[in-house]
Amino acid sequence: MQVSVAYLAVLLIWSTTPLGIVWSSETINPTMAVLLRMLIAVVLGAMIIFIRNIELPWHKQAIRLYSYSALGIFGGMSFSYLAAGYLSSGILSLVFGLAPVLSAILARRILAEPKISRVRKSSMLLSFVGLAFVCADNFSLSGDSIYGLLYILIAVFLFSLSGVLVKSISLAIHPMATTVGALTVALPLFVINWLLLDGNIDTSQWEFRSIWATIYLGVFGSLIGFFAYFLILQRLSASTVALITLVTPIIALTLGAVLNDEIINNKLILGALLVILGLAIYHWGEVIISKFQLGISLNRRSINSEK
Repeated sequence: MQVSVAYLAVLLIWSTTPLGIVWSSETINPTMAVLLRMLIAVVLGAMIIFIRNIELPWHKQAIRLYSYSALGIFGGMSFSYLAAGYLSSGILSLVFGLAPVLSAILARRILAEPKISRVRKSSMLLSFVGLAFVCADNFSLSGDSIYGLLYILIAVFLFSLSGVLVKSISLAIHPMATTVGALTVALPLFVINWLLLDGNIDTSQWEFRSIWATIYLGVFGSLIGFFAYFLILQRLSASTVALITLVTPIIALTLGAVLNDEIINNKLILGALLVILGLAIYHWGEVIISKFQLGISLNRRSINSEK
């Protein structure tokens, strides 16, 4: 798969995944829906590994990589499906857009990365203010929506933590091997989760939209999506990959409104713009400021030389 195709695939899949989660959970219990999604991905991924003879290492370091990746898959997916019962697909995508911000905070603590600059701290604050606008008009502390907010925040935290832990391991293996290995480690956790929270296989209430959404998420959202994501992580810069988190909430909000009759009001639009602006400043604010300062410095030198 070419890098450009993989990038576009991740962008489209991440944009449609929140709506797919909402639809698949409409008539299928969330724990069953996410378990079926993982089963589909693991079976298809194992077939690809076998047919293409891709090496799937199981040494100690590889297992650590799979386990750290599985933390994000299991934690992020499980709590996202629980949140889908309370929140719209657009809001799910919007909150997940904060993952790079949380990752930076965790990386500072876990990987001892350099201190977060003032520009990035300001951008984080701006994004969280935008999220507060969204919450103010879409959540009620006295209603069930607060559970959805807690679930999706836990999902984003675990997804971000997983990404930081994966960065601590230096291991170059095939992206499909990483995908299948992580899904294989995560699968038993989804089975246990389903047994504890549901354990029921009553298919009488399942509707076609939920079934097809689950199949789509299994094939594209899990297998192809994770493969393409691991591929572009190996080939592109972090700033280029981060652009995806700025675009997906916009597409997801639009799809939710058009295809699922989700309401987009002024406060939601304002909050979304603040979140996206904060993320943009977080990724490129320092570069823009440094270029601006360099331009001023060059102009001053030019003026002084003319004098």
